[in-house]
Amino acid sequence: MDTNTDNGISAEQLRKELGAVETPADEAASAGTDSSEEIVADVREQLSGGQTFRFDEDLVKESLDDLLLVLITLKDGGAHGKGLMSDLADHFDAHLSPGTIYPRLHDLEEEGLLEVHELVKTKKYSIADTERVRRRIERTLQHHIAIGSVFHASLDEI
Repeated sequence: MDTNTDNGISAEQLRKELGAVETPADEAASAGTDSSEEIVADVREQLSGGQTFRFDEDLVKESLDDLLLVLITLKDGGAHGKGLMSDLADHFDAHLSPGTIYPRLHDLEEEGLLEVHELVKTKKYSIADTERVRRRIERTLQHHIAIGSVFHASLDEI
């Protein structure tokens, strides 16, 4: 899907221009899977070239709101706070406290992006506005690809 954005080039166009091929995340999305573990493992494998790859916890924290939205999207039927903390630790090497996660989830709910379903002893989070979440993730993707492209281009100068 090639959607235009208010900022010019779409994330899809940017990925095509950078020579990106379909990723495991694209394949999983089109297949309707909710396996965040599989998607992250496949991306790690592609990036590492067989070597160990670890996410930087500070960079994960900087993208935490968007990562939470993605993880909730990939969980069919919603996600619990503890499960999200576990996914962040398992998939992204980020061991974040409830005092970091729950306020962010609350903020995303206040923005109208998440719905909270009160259960007996916990809350389950699901996406409230899929179109806004999609636009937000697309915008974040554009920024990350653009920054990565600057880093990549600068390697020739170092």
